[in-house]
Amino acid sequence: MVILSVDYGDRRTGIAVCDKFEMLASPVCVLNEWNSETLAEKVVNIATEKRAEIIVIGLPRNMDGSKGFRADACEALGELIKERTSIKVDFWDERLTTVSAHKILNENNVRGKKRKNVVDAVAAEIILQDYIDYRKCSL
Repeated sequence: MVILSVDYGDRRTGIAVCDKFEMLASPVCVLNEWNSETLAEKVVNIATEKRAEIIVIGLPRNMDGSKGFRADACEALGELIKERTSIKVDFWDERLTTVSAHKILNENNVRGKKRKNVVDAVAAEIILQDYIDYRKCSL
């Protein structure tokens, strides 16, 4: 099943997708959009183009498991996406994904402007890989 993930940010939103066998998550792009209505439309367009069957939105949680300060915005984006498509929308704990993305980029010597342009897509890839790994374990 093709699954698309979203790492929603104020200015930049990372998008990743997995193959139909749910083996590997790959970054797709970073959307530079601050308007949530327009962003929802762009996400739906990409999901449709990629033939996604599930859209997973990273849900920020605090280390104690409670919802983070951006969780409401992520849930609101999920609702906007649900209004525009019949594709299932799910949420996934995104704790420490941006930290992990920065670590991966450090290890690969990606710095400066290039890092800024890809870190959100890498975070979306991590969210998606965690999600598909969980699905494999729960089957």
